[in-house]
Amino acid sequence: MPSTIENRIANVGKILNDNKRPMKERFRALFTLKNIKGELALKYIEEAFSDDSDLLKHELAYCLGQMQDRAAIPILIKILEDVEQVPMVRHEAGEALGAIGHPEVIDILEKYSSDPVIEVAETCQIALDRVKWLQKQEALNDNNPYASVDPSPPLGIQKSVEDLRNILMNEEENLFDRYRAMFSLRNMRTKESILAVSKGLKGKSALFRHEIAFVLGQLQSEHSIPYLVENLRDPLENEMVRHECAEALGSIGTDECVKILNEYLSDEKRVKEKNKVKMVLTSHIRNAVKRIPMIKFRSGGKNQSTEAAPATTVPSAAVTSAKHATSGPAIEDWQLPNRYRRRPIDEQEIDAINSGGAY
Repeated sequence: MPSTIENRIANVGKILNDNKRPMKERFRALFTLKNIKGELALKYIEEAFSDDSDLLKHELAYCLGQMQDRAAIPILIKILEDVEQVPMVRHEAGEALGAIGHPEVIDILEKYSSDPVIEVAETCQIALDRVKWLQKQEALNDNNPYASVDPSPPLGIQKSVEDLRNILMNEEENLFDRYRAMFSLRNMRTKESILAVSKGLKGKSALFRHEIAFVLGQLQSEHSIPYLVENLRDPLENEMVRHECAEALGSIGTDECVKILNEYLSDEKRVKEKNKVKMVLTSHIRNAVKRIPMIKFRSGGKNQSTEAAPATTVPSAAVTSAKHATSGPAIEDWQLPNRYRRRPIDEQEIDAINSGGAY
Protein backbone atom coordinates (compact mmCIF):
# COMPACT_ATOMS: atom_id res chain seq x y z
CA MET A 1 0.00 0.00 0.00
CA PRO A 2 1.44 3.40 -1.01
CA SER A 3 2.67 5.57 1.86
CA THR A 4 1.34 9.03 2.58
CA ILE A 5 4.49 10.57 1.10
CA GLU A 6 4.15 8.47 -2.07
CA ASN A 7 0.54 9.60 -2.41
CA ARG A 8 1.57 13.22 -2.11
CA ILE A 9 4.28 12.80 -4.74
CA ALA A 10 1.73 11.07 -6.96
CA ASN A 11 -0.63 14.03 -6.59
CA VAL A 12 2.10 16.42 -7.65
CA GLY A 13 2.96 14.11 -10.56
CA LYS A 14 -0.66 14.13 -11.70
CA ILE A 15 -0.64 17.92 -11.83
CA LEU A 16 2.52 17.88 -13.93
CA ASN A 17 1.04 15.41 -16.41
CA ASP A 18 -2.42 16.99 -16.64
CA ASN A 19 -2.44 18.98 -19.88
CA LYS A 20 -5.70 20.63 -18.86
CA ARG A 21 -3.94 22.40 -16.01
CA PRO A 22 -2.47 25.88 -16.57
CA MET A 23 1.20 25.72 -17.50
CA LYS A 24 2.20 27.73 -14.42
CA GLU A 25 0.69 25.02 -12.17
CA ARG A 26 2.47 22.29 -14.08
CA PHE A 27 5.74 24.17 -13.74
CA ARG A 28 5.25 24.45 -9.99
CA ALA A 29 4.65 20.72 -9.87
CA LEU A 30 7.78 20.07 -11.93
CA PHE A 31 10.05 22.13 -9.68
CA THR A 32 8.47 20.53 -6.62
CA LEU A 33 9.41 17.11 -8.00
CA LYS A 34 12.91 18.41 -8.81
CA ASN A 35 13.40 19.30 -5.15
CA ILE A 36 11.85 16.07 -3.86
CA LYS A 37 14.08 13.93 -6.10
CA GLY A 38 14.01 10.13 -6.04
CA GLU A 39 12.58 7.33 -8.16
CA LEU A 40 8.94 8.45 -8.05
CA ALA A 41 9.79 12.02 -8.98
CA LEU A 42 11.80 10.77 -11.96
CA LYS A 43 8.90 8.56 -13.04
CA TYR A 44 6.44 11.45 -13.29
CA ILE A 45 8.95 13.73 -14.98
CA GLU A 46 9.69 11.05 -17.58
CA GLU A 47 5.97 10.60 -18.28
CA ALA A 48 5.62 14.31 -19.01
CA PHE A 49 7.94 14.04 -22.03
CA SER A 50 4.92 12.72 -23.96
CA ASP A 51 3.38 16.21 -23.74
CA ASP A 52 3.04 18.42 -26.84
CA SER A 53 4.64 21.47 -25.23
CA ASP A 54 8.26 22.02 -26.24
CA LEU A 55 8.53 24.59 -23.47
CA LEU A 56 7.57 22.00 -20.88
CA LYS A 57 9.90 19.34 -22.32
CA HIS A 58 12.77 21.82 -22.30
CA GLU A 59 12.17 22.47 -18.58
CA LEU A 60 11.79 18.75 -17.85
CA ALA A 61 15.25 18.10 -19.26
CA TYR A 62 16.68 21.08 -17.37
CA CYS A 63 15.28 19.79 -14.07
CA LEU A 64 16.64 16.29 -14.66
CA GLY A 65 20.09 17.81 -15.06
CA GLN A 66 19.73 19.90 -11.91
CA MET A 67 18.66 16.81 -9.95
CA GLN A 68 21.97 15.12 -10.88
CA ASP A 69 20.48 11.66 -10.50
CA ARG A 70 22.31 9.00 -12.48
CA ALA A 71 19.00 7.17 -12.94
CA ALA A 72 17.89 10.03 -15.24
CA ILE A 73 20.64 9.31 -17.79
CA PRO A 74 18.62 6.78 -19.90
CA ILE A 75 15.69 9.22 -20.03
CA LEU A 76 17.90 12.05 -21.26
CA ILE A 77 19.74 9.88 -23.79
CA LYS A 78 16.39 8.86 -25.28
CA ILE A 79 15.44 12.53 -25.72
CA LEU A 80 18.84 13.48 -27.15
CA GLU A 81 18.64 10.65 -29.69
CA ASP A 82 15.09 11.53 -30.77
CA VAL A 83 15.54 13.69 -33.88
CA GLU A 84 11.79 14.39 -33.88
CA GLN A 85 12.31 16.58 -30.82
CA VAL A 86 12.98 20.26 -31.55
CA PRO A 87 16.64 21.38 -31.11
CA MET A 88 15.73 23.36 -27.99
CA VAL A 89 14.67 20.15 -26.21
CA ARG A 90 17.50 17.98 -27.50
CA HIS A 91 20.04 20.64 -26.55
CA GLU A 92 18.69 20.75 -22.99
CA ALA A 93 18.91 16.95 -22.74
CA GLY A 94 22.58 17.09 -23.78
CA GLU A 95 23.29 19.86 -21.28
CA ALA A 96 21.54 17.86 -18.55
CA LEU A 97 23.77 14.85 -19.23
CA GLY A 98 26.76 17.14 -18.70
CA ALA A 99 25.21 18.45 -15.48
CA ILE A 100 24.89 14.91 -14.13
CA GLY A 101 28.52 14.51 -15.10
CA HIS A 102 28.91 10.73 -14.83
CA PRO A 103 31.65 9.19 -17.04
CA GLU A 104 29.11 6.79 -18.59
CA VAL A 105 27.71 9.69 -20.67
CA ILE A 106 31.04 10.34 -22.44
CA ASP A 107 30.36 8.03 -25.39
CA ILE A 108 26.91 9.42 -26.15
CA LEU A 109 28.16 13.00 -25.84
CA GLU A 110 31.05 12.26 -28.18
CA LYS A 111 28.62 10.78 -30.69
CA TYR A 112 26.34 13.82 -30.73
CA SER A 113 29.19 16.35 -30.64
CA SER A 114 29.03 16.14 -34.43
CA ASP A 115 25.22 16.27 -34.69
CA PRO A 116 23.99 18.08 -37.83
CA VAL A 117 21.98 20.43 -35.60
CA ILE A 118 24.66 22.92 -34.54
CA GLU A 119 22.99 23.84 -31.23
CA VAL A 120 22.89 20.18 -30.23
CA ALA A 121 26.48 19.55 -31.36
CA GLU A 122 27.86 22.56 -29.47
CA THR A 123 25.91 21.64 -26.34
CA CYS A 124 27.32 18.11 -26.35
CA GLN A 125 30.85 19.45 -26.86
CA ILE A 126 30.51 21.69 -23.80
CA ALA A 127 28.89 18.91 -21.76
CA LEU A 128 31.73 16.57 -22.73
CA ASP A 129 34.30 19.14 -21.62
CA ARG A 130 32.50 19.48 -18.29
CA VAL A 131 32.52 15.73 -17.66
CA LYS A 132 36.23 15.56 -18.49
CA TRP A 133 36.90 18.56 -16.25
CA LEU A 134 35.08 16.82 -13.38
CA GLN A 135 37.31 13.77 -13.82
CA LYS A 136 40.37 15.93 -13.16
CA GLN A 137 38.95 16.72 -9.71
CA GLU A 138 40.42 20.22 -9.69
CA ALA A 139 39.92 22.20 -6.51
CA LEU A 140 37.70 25.20 -7.19
CA ASN A 141 35.90 27.78 -5.09
CA ASP A 142 32.80 28.22 -7.26
CA ASN A 143 31.16 31.13 -5.39
CA ASN A 144 27.96 30.44 -7.31
CA PRO A 145 25.23 32.41 -5.50
CA TYR A 146 22.41 30.75 -7.43
CA ALA A 147 22.82 27.10 -6.34
CA SER A 148 22.51 26.03 -9.99
CA VAL A 149 24.44 23.24 -11.70
CA ASP A 150 26.12 25.17 -14.50
CA PRO A 151 27.35 23.85 -17.89
CA SER A 152 30.88 24.86 -16.88
CA PRO A 153 32.68 26.04 -13.74
CA PRO A 154 33.95 29.62 -13.48
CA LEU A 155 37.62 30.17 -14.16
CA GLY A 156 39.81 29.04 -11.29
CA ILE A 157 41.98 32.16 -11.22
CA GLN A 158 41.12 35.78 -10.50
CA LYS A 159 40.84 37.94 -13.61
CA SER A 160 39.65 41.47 -14.26
CA VAL A 161 36.34 42.21 -15.92
CA GLU A 162 38.21 43.37 -19.02
CA ASP A 163 40.22 40.13 -19.24
CA LEU A 164 37.08 38.03 -18.75
CA ARG A 165 35.19 40.05 -21.34
CA ASN A 166 38.00 39.47 -23.84
CA ILE A 167 37.78 35.70 -23.30
CA LEU A 168 33.98 35.82 -23.46
CA MET A 169 33.93 37.58 -26.82
CA ASN A 170 36.86 35.76 -28.42
CA GLU A 171 35.31 33.62 -31.15
CA GLU A 172 38.58 31.69 -31.45
CA GLU A 173 38.30 30.36 -27.89
CA ASN A 174 36.39 27.12 -27.34
CA LEU A 175 32.89 27.50 -25.92
CA PHE A 176 33.72 25.76 -22.66
CA ASP A 177 36.33 28.38 -21.76
CA ARG A 178 34.06 31.21 -22.90
CA TYR A 179 31.35 29.79 -20.65
CA ARG A 180 33.83 29.74 -17.78
CA ALA A 181 34.50 33.44 -18.31
CA MET A 182 30.75 34.08 -18.47
CA PHE A 183 30.08 32.38 -15.13
CA SER A 184 33.03 34.20 -13.55
CA LEU A 185 31.49 37.50 -14.66
CA ARG A 186 28.07 36.42 -13.42
CA ASN A 187 29.41 35.63 -9.96
CA MET A 188 30.88 39.16 -9.67
CA ARG A 189 27.39 40.73 -9.95
CA THR A 190 28.57 44.29 -10.55
CA LYS A 191 27.29 46.74 -13.15
CA GLU A 192 30.52 46.42 -15.12
CA SER A 193 30.43 42.62 -15.14
CA ILE A 194 26.71 42.53 -16.05
CA LEU A 195 27.31 44.84 -19.01
CA ALA A 196 30.19 42.60 -20.08
CA VAL A 197 27.90 39.54 -20.00
CA SER A 198 25.23 41.48 -21.92
CA LYS A 199 27.70 42.08 -24.76
CA GLY A 200 27.67 38.32 -25.27
CA LEU A 201 24.24 38.60 -26.91
CA LYS A 202 26.22 39.68 -30.00
CA GLY A 203 28.14 36.40 -30.14
CA LYS A 204 28.02 34.31 -33.32
CA SER A 205 26.77 31.08 -31.69
CA ALA A 206 23.02 30.87 -31.04
CA LEU A 207 23.71 28.43 -28.21
CA PHE A 208 26.11 30.92 -26.66
CA ARG A 209 23.59 33.77 -26.93
CA HIS A 210 20.94 31.52 -25.40
CA GLU A 211 23.15 30.83 -22.37
CA ILE A 212 24.02 34.52 -22.05
CA ALA A 213 20.30 35.32 -21.86
CA PHE A 214 19.80 32.60 -19.23
CA VAL A 215 22.56 34.08 -17.08
CA LEU A 216 21.09 37.57 -17.44
CA GLY A 217 17.82 36.11 -16.18
CA GLN A 218 19.65 34.84 -13.11
CA LEU A 219 21.23 38.25 -12.51
CA GLN A 220 17.88 40.08 -12.77
CA SER A 221 19.54 43.41 -13.46
CA GLU A 222 17.90 46.37 -15.20
CA HIS A 223 21.25 47.11 -16.84
CA SER A 224 20.71 44.17 -19.20
CA ILE A 225 17.18 45.10 -20.36
CA PRO A 226 18.17 47.02 -23.55
CA TYR A 227 20.35 44.13 -24.71
CA LEU A 228 17.68 41.48 -24.07
CA VAL A 229 15.01 43.57 -25.77
CA GLU A 230 17.15 44.05 -28.87
CA ASN A 231 17.51 40.29 -29.38
CA LEU A 232 13.88 39.60 -28.54
CA ARG A 233 12.77 42.15 -31.14
CA ASP A 234 14.97 40.68 -33.86
CA PRO A 235 12.67 38.49 -36.01
CA LEU A 236 15.73 36.79 -37.51
CA GLU A 237 17.09 35.75 -34.12
CA ASN A 238 17.13 32.05 -33.27
CA GLU A 239 13.93 31.07 -31.44
CA MET A 240 15.92 29.39 -28.68
CA VAL A 241 17.57 32.74 -27.98
CA ARG A 242 14.38 34.79 -28.20
CA HIS A 243 12.56 32.53 -25.75
CA GLU A 244 15.42 32.82 -23.24
CA CYS A 245 15.41 36.61 -23.63
CA ALA A 246 11.68 36.60 -22.87
CA GLU A 247 12.27 34.42 -19.79
CA ALA A 248 15.04 36.76 -18.61
CA LEU A 249 12.86 39.84 -18.99
CA GLY A 250 10.15 38.04 -17.02
CA SER A 251 12.66 37.38 -14.25
CA ILE A 252 13.72 41.03 -14.12
CA GLY A 253 10.05 41.95 -13.94
CA THR A 254 10.02 45.76 -14.13
CA ASP A 255 7.07 47.68 -15.60
CA GLU A 256 9.16 48.18 -18.73
CA CYS A 257 9.64 44.40 -19.04
CA VAL A 258 5.91 43.77 -18.64
CA LYS A 259 5.10 46.28 -21.37
CA ILE A 260 7.63 44.74 -23.77
CA LEU A 261 6.54 41.17 -23.12
CA ASN A 262 2.90 42.04 -23.64
CA GLU A 263 3.80 43.35 -27.11
CA TYR A 264 4.84 39.82 -28.09
CA LEU A 265 1.95 37.76 -26.74
CA SER A 266 0.65 37.43 -30.30
CA ASP A 267 4.07 36.88 -31.87
CA GLU A 268 3.76 35.44 -35.34
CA LYS A 269 7.16 33.77 -35.46
CA ARG A 270 6.47 30.05 -35.48
CA VAL A 271 8.62 26.99 -35.08
CA LYS A 272 7.64 24.09 -37.34
CA GLU A 273 7.84 20.58 -35.97
CA LYS A 274 7.00 17.76 -38.35
CA ASN A 275 3.44 18.44 -39.59
CA LYS A 276 2.48 20.70 -36.70
CA VAL A 277 3.02 24.40 -36.11
CA LYS A 278 3.71 25.44 -32.53
CA MET A 279 3.71 28.88 -31.01
CA VAL A 280 6.86 28.13 -29.02
CA LEU A 281 7.95 31.71 -28.45
CA THR A 282 4.46 32.84 -27.49
CA SER A 283 4.29 30.04 -24.92
CA HIS A 284 7.54 31.24 -23.35
CA ILE A 285 6.44 34.87 -23.31
CA ARG A 286 3.07 34.04 -21.73
CA ASN A 287 4.85 32.15 -18.98
CA ALA A 288 7.44 34.91 -18.56
CA VAL A 289 4.67 37.47 -18.08
CA LYS A 290 2.85 35.23 -15.60
CA ARG A 291 5.91 34.62 -13.45
CA ILE A 292 7.04 38.22 -13.00
CA PRO A 293 7.68 38.37 -9.25
CA MET A 294 5.47 40.63 -7.17
CA ILE A 295 8.11 40.56 -4.41
CA LYS A 296 11.85 40.79 -5.02
CA PHE A 297 13.91 38.49 -2.82
CA ARG A 298 17.64 38.94 -2.30
CA SER A 299 19.65 36.14 -3.87
CA GLY A 300 21.67 34.05 -1.44
CA GLY A 301 25.43 34.28 -1.23
CA LYS A 302 28.11 36.67 -0.09
CA ASN A 303 29.21 40.02 -1.49
CA GLN A 304 25.83 40.82 -3.02
CA SER A 305 26.29 43.86 -5.26
CA THR A 306 23.77 46.62 -4.88
CA GLU A 307 24.46 47.57 -8.48
CA ALA A 308 23.26 44.20 -9.77
CA ALA A 309 19.89 44.37 -8.08
CA PRO A 310 16.90 45.94 -9.85
CA ALA A 311 16.17 49.45 -8.67
CA THR A 312 13.29 49.54 -6.22
CA THR A 313 12.00 52.06 -3.72
CA VAL A 314 12.65 50.82 -0.19
CA PRO A 315 12.01 52.72 3.05
CA SER A 316 15.28 53.92 4.60
CA ALA A 317 14.52 52.09 7.86
CA ALA A 318 14.21 48.82 5.97
CA VAL A 319 17.54 49.44 4.21
CA THR A 320 19.24 50.11 7.54
CA SER A 321 17.79 46.93 8.98
CA ALA A 322 18.82 44.90 5.94
CA LYS A 323 22.44 45.92 6.34
CA HIS A 324 22.58 43.94 9.57
CA ALA A 325 21.10 40.80 8.02
CA THR A 326 23.36 37.79 7.87
CA SER A 327 24.06 36.54 4.34
CA GLY A 328 25.25 33.12 3.39
CA PRO A 329 25.06 30.56 0.60
CA ALA A 330 21.54 29.69 -0.46
CA ILE A 331 20.46 26.13 0.39
CA GLU A 332 17.54 24.01 -0.71
CA ASP A 333 14.91 22.77 1.74
CA TRP A 334 15.96 19.15 1.16
CA GLN A 335 19.49 19.95 2.38
CA LEU A 336 18.24 20.83 5.87
CA PRO A 337 18.07 18.31 8.72
CA ASN A 338 14.60 16.75 8.97
CA ARG A 339 13.65 18.71 12.07
CA TYR A 340 14.14 22.01 10.21
CA ARG A 341 12.32 21.13 6.98
CA ARG A 342 8.89 22.44 6.10
CA ARG A 343 6.23 19.82 6.55
CA PRO A 344 4.96 18.29 3.25
CA ILE A 345 1.82 19.97 1.95
CA ASP A 346 -1.38 17.97 1.71
CA GLU A 347 -3.96 17.89 -1.09
CA GLN A 348 -6.11 20.56 0.55
CA GLU A 349 -3.20 22.94 0.75
CA ILE A 350 -2.20 22.20 -2.86
CA ASP A 351 -5.72 23.07 -3.98
CA ALA A 352 -5.63 26.27 -1.92
CA ILE A 353 -2.34 27.29 -3.55
CA ASN A 354 -3.58 26.49 -7.04
CA SER A 355 -6.73 28.50 -6.49
CA GLY A 356 -4.84 31.51 -5.18
CA GLY A 357 -5.88 30.83 -1.60
CA ALA A 358 -9.63 30.79 -2.30
CA TYR A 359 -11.72 27.72 -1.53
